[in-house]
Amino acid sequence: MARRRGALPPVLWVPAGAALALLALPLVALIVRAPWPQLPTLLAESTVLQALGLSLATAALATLISMLLGVPLALVLASSVSWRAVPRRLFRALITVPLVLPPVVGGVALLLLLGRRGLIGQYLPFGIPFTSAAVVIAQVFVAMPFLVLAVEGALRASDRRFEVAAATLGASRFTVFRRITLPLVAPGVAAGALLCFTRSLGEFGATITFAGSFPGTTQTLPVATYLKLQTDPDAAIALSLLLMVVSVVVLVSLRDRWVPGVVQ
Repeated sequence: MARRRGALPPVLWVPAGAALALLALPLVALIVRAPWPQLPTLLAESTVLQALGLSLATAALATLISMLLGVPLALVLASSVSWRAVPRRLFRALITVPLVLPPVVGGVALLLLLGRRGLIGQYLPFGIPFTSAAVVIAQVFVAMPFLVLAVEGALRASDRRFEVAAATLGASRFTVFRRITLPLVAPGVAAGALLCFTRSLGEFGATITFAGSFPGTTQTLPVATYLKLQTDPDAAIALSLLLMVVSVVVLVSLRDRWVPGVVQ
């Protein structure tokens, strides 16, 4: 019998299965060990509700700021205007760095920039670190690259002939942007915004370094999870499960039609 075209060698299934187990089994363990009978009580605690409300509010604000700043940045990066290869690569590298930078290092960098003795913070009449504003800034720093890269990818994959045709017919640049460009990249903007929101909601390292952990002010849900793990493991598991559910809901919401090749 002829071997099917495109069939994989059987030896590849062993490392593939190990990789899948490494990714899936920790989540399975979280579900199995979750204190299901006590879950409503644990999630109804005042500190948990405060952390949840703060996380949702700051993540939503961080996503809005990322959209206001990130979409124009993605448009500039994907612009057909003549770019030299080196500056484009340099700018894209600078945007990508927060994705690979350890979050704690990002928090230290934000302190050195906006702290009381920071490069900019020393000239500010008010303090930013260890406030709710610091939480939002930390979330924007680590999450906005997701939105920028998603929108830039959507721009590069879109058919730019519609923009050229509209400009040829006499449409102004702003009209082309509003009526043609934005609708073309709307799926990329939506996908990037959801990824940005989820990343902001789960941000821990930069937040605890730059904003600290003050209940009701800077203690977000991931920070509360970390603190609960030291005193109340069941509550930490409950909070971890809540964050996992939010992440899964976002991934299901994205689907393949929003981010081709990312979510199947």
